[in-house]
Amino acid sequence: MKLKIYSIVAAALLMASCEKPTLEAEAPAFDVTTEKTTYKVGETIKFMITGGETQNISFYSGELRKDYASSTGRVVDVAGAGATLSFNSSVQLGTQANQVTLWASTNFSGDYSSLAKVQAATWVDITGRFKLGTTTALLASGTVDISDLLLAGKPIYFAFRYTTKAQATNGINRQWFIQSFAVNSKKLLDNTMTLTIADQAGAGFRIVDDLKDKAPALSSVTATRLTLQGNTYLNAGLPQFNPANPIFDPKNGIYNPLDPAYQPSAVYKPFVAFDPASPFNDPATEHWAITKAITIDKVDLGPDWSLAIKGLTNPVLPEYRYSYPTAGTYKAVFVASNGNIDQQLKITKEISLTITP
Repeated sequence: MKLKIYSIVAAALLMASCEKPTLEAEAPAFDVTTEKTTYKVGETIKFMITGGETQNISFYSGELRKDYASSTGRVVDVAGAGATLSFNSSVQLGTQANQVTLWASTNFSGDYSSLAKVQAATWVDITGRFKLGTTTALLASGTVDISDLLLAGKPIYFAFRYTTKAQATNGINRQWFIQSFAVNSKKLLDNTMTLTIADQAGAGFRIVDDLKDKAPALSSVTATRLTLQGNTYLNAGLPQFNPANPIFDPKNGIYNPLDPAYQPSAVYKPFVAFDPASPFNDPATEHWAITKAITIDKVDLGPDWSLAIKGLTNPVLPEYRYSYPTAGTYKAVFVASNGNIDQQLKITKEISLTITP
């Protein structure tokens, strides 16, 4: 029994001796002063630093988007301020006319599962407010006030509707590009900075295609572009209906990882002959590209950012110089920190400055 007790005690001592000791970080001995508190626009301010050997030092000038008070985030209330919409568009290929229209809704359910769900909402055709591209050159739509479309407390959806008539008799459908889509508040941050509510990437376009399994649209969405195009007009002359097409040879090098011609994206599909009786060879189709719910009352700008003026490997920083391009009252904030894997210790120093013209 004693042997067992001694063994337990020894094991506990051994474990205690193996525990990693906590490394104590040294609090930065840090201060910043200036010769005065009032300067002129463009005048160089010398911030004199005590404790410039601190591991890391960053600087918030107090200017717009560089304010320490918003370092954890900045949300701007823009309710009731109104909004504008703009985008660029271009078109190429094909001959069909009037295929693309732009719509807005404040009662779409957000259900993108079918065309019927989309059509159940109330949509307002706003195409006539904008300029649409007519060539391959991108055309600016103009910055259009859409404040009248907004309802307090409700999100708004925007959608590009694309229709294709039978292509054998109406010509091949066209390919449209939509870029630089932006919904901006009419309110400006500090009366100078545009507040973007949703941009091309943030608009969250989604394609709703009712015939995606039978006559799929060729539309697609990326972070920078919305491509709109209808379904392919299926006819016997297409390469996919030629049995001699090399893609129907399972021994084709594009399918063989050991062949120099190998294409990782190539997936072998057996030949299927053209069916002249299929109603999906050349149907009249409709599909939509719809944004996510866009909330108009707030804009989340994320945190304001500092400027790193010293890092761990940089030499001692005895001073820092800066000048302000615009008159005003600013709170310049320096953040100094020391740390290790166990601790991070920081200290902030604030200096109120008046910048005169």
